[in-house]
Amino acid sequence: MGARDVDGFDHHVLKSLLGAWALAACSAQESAAVEEHLGTCGPCADEALRLREAVGLLHPEESLDLDPGLRTRVLESCLGRRPPRIPLPEWAAPYDAETARLDALLQDIGDAEWHAPVRLRWFENDEPVSRKTTVAGVIAHLLAVDGLVGTALGLQDPLGAEAPPVPDPTRRTEAFWRASHFPPTRAVRGPWRDQTHELIRTVSFAGGGSGRLAVGYGTVDDAGGEDGQRVELPLRDSMVERAFECWIHAEDIAEAVDYPYEPPSPRHLHHMIDLAARMLPTTLAERRRSGRAAPSRELVAAGAPGRSLRLEVEGVGGGEWFIPLDSPGASGSAESEVAHIALDGVEFCRLAAGHVAPEEAAAGQLGDREAIRDVLFAAASLSRL
Repeated sequence: MGARDVDGFDHHVLKSLLGAWALAACSAQESAAVEEHLGTCGPCADEALRLREAVGLLHPEESLDLDPGLRTRVLESCLGRRPPRIPLPEWAAPYDAETARLDALLQDIGDAEWHAPVRLRWFENDEPVSRKTTVAGVIAHLLAVDGLVGTALGLQDPLGAEAPPVPDPTRRTEAFWRASHFPPTRAVRGPWRDQTHELIRTVSFAGGGSGRLAVGYGTVDDAGGEDGQRVELPLRDSMVERAFECWIHAEDIAEAVDYPYEPPSPRHLHHMIDLAARMLPTTLAERRRSGRAAPSRELVAAGAPGRSLRLEVEGVGGGEWFIPLDSPGASGSAESEVAHIALDGVEFCRLAAGHVAPEEAAAGQLGDREAIRDVLFAAASLSRL
């Protein structure tokens, strides 16, 4: 029966891994244990053959590319039939989905493609900037910045002693690139994948209440230095932000290796759009303090509403947001609307990622031109390395 343990896995655990193994969704350790077990357990070997044949029906042999969404669809179907014993907080679902999709893409690319050039793009001081790296370098970047969430949850920092004293995403990336093989190799996929699994596992056990935990992203002042206000996001927003960056950089990788890649599901895309829209008032206020946005026109009268801009995001995952223009703590409203921007949801996300210039983003603009420009540039200012 092959009942002996293999690398600490008993028969029942190994049998439960057969479906994931057939989909190439196991870790290297799990795959090795399953394959050793199949050599001694006839029933499991028969089941593994049946599952691999089923995967073959889903995926014709003449194509070498598995559908990147296959793993996500299978997992969603399984969870829909049998709810998990430890449910994943709803705000962590986009990160779970986007890391799984990127991992499926990485599974399909060849050794040489890990060194394919990738140009990371963002906006800095209202100008487009870029940094050249490789596919492996992008995964190293995601590993380093995801580590900020991990350390907030009490997990081991992937940078270890190389971590800079200031929890800044750019500094962490540069430190990791310097400390690793340069350029990084495909070996970075294992630590990145393990960390994503550990993050999902930890927030699942911690429960939905952990969403209020603060995740630090360093400090900035009005001139872009490090002696000013501390930058923090609650864990629930930080997980959405990490899902957003995972998707954007997965598109960067897919473009570099000439591979098709779809946007997130409408529900997850809405989470990302909503986070960016909620961050706009604070970003706009920071730009105003540094002289890069028009001065506030907040009314002096007590209780008088400030101006609002209506942001209409069209397409799947979209919606409508009223952005307060004069005070980040105010609530926008239709009654105080002075301008209106309408644009596609994916386009808005690419604007927030620094992949689309503010001047080219909005499909429709109406009202106060100065307010429209300030909000579009504030959206682009959300981007960073």
